[in-house]
Amino acid sequence: MYRVLTLLTAPEVQELRGIAASTPFVDGRISNPHNKAKNNEQLHDATAYQKSSQLLMGAFQRSEEFREFAFPALIAPPLLTRYKPGMKYGAHADSAYIQLPGATIRSDLSCTVFLNDPKEYEGGALHVRYGDADLRFKLKPGETVVYPSDTLHQVEPVTRGERLVAITFIQSRVPETFKRHMLFELNEVAALEGLKMDPENFSRLQLVQQNLLRVWGEKP
Repeated sequence: MYRVLTLLTAPEVQELRGIAASTPFVDGRISNPHNKAKNNEQLHDATAYQKSSQLLMGAFQRSEEFREFAFPALIAPPLLTRYKPGMKYGAHADSAYIQLPGATIRSDLSCTVFLNDPKEYEGGALHVRYGDADLRFKLKPGETVVYPSDTLHQVEPVTRGERLVAITFIQSRVPETFKRHMLFELNEVAALEGLKMDPENFSRLQLVQQNLLRVWGEKP
C-alpha cells in the first residue's frame, strides 16, 4: 500500500540542497503552533519556497510511476523541512484536509522526498505504523516514499547530522486505499503482460481498468 520511487535527478537534488543551505529556516510549529509532537524546522522564505516547490512539482508531474500509483488529482506545494540533532516528529496523524491559499485538499496520500544521504545523519527514520507492521524509511537522495495518510507515523529523533526532506500531501482521484491498490495492480499486469495476451482479451482487460476507474474515481 506504499511505494518507493526515484523522483529527482542528481542535479535537482543539488539545487534543492543549495536552496536549503542559502535560506533561513524557522520553527516548524509556525504552521501549527498547538502541535506538541512537532519539533523540526521548515523553509519560510516565500521566494525560496516557490522555487523549491515548483522544481518538486515538476518532478511529480513527469513521473509516470507516481501518477500510476497515486492517481493524483491535487498536490500540495512541497515544503522543505529540516531536522537537527535532538529534533523529531512524534507519532501523529496528518490532517484530513489541508488548507492552501485559494484551495483545500483532502490528504489521501502523504509523501516524503529524501534530499541527503542517510549516512550523513543518525536516527531520523520515517516510521509508519501499518496495522501490526512497523515500516521504517531512510532513503537515498532523490528517492521518495508515498504512503496512505490515514496511518499513524513519526520521524524518529535525529542524534547526529542533519536530515533534509521535502514533504507534501496528495488528493487522489481514487481515495480508498484498497481500490487504488487494485487499480495499480491491474495497470501493472496490463503493462507487463499485455503484449503477450490475445488482443481481444487485452482489450477486455483495458475495458475493466477504465470502467473501474470511472466507477471508483472522483475528480477528473
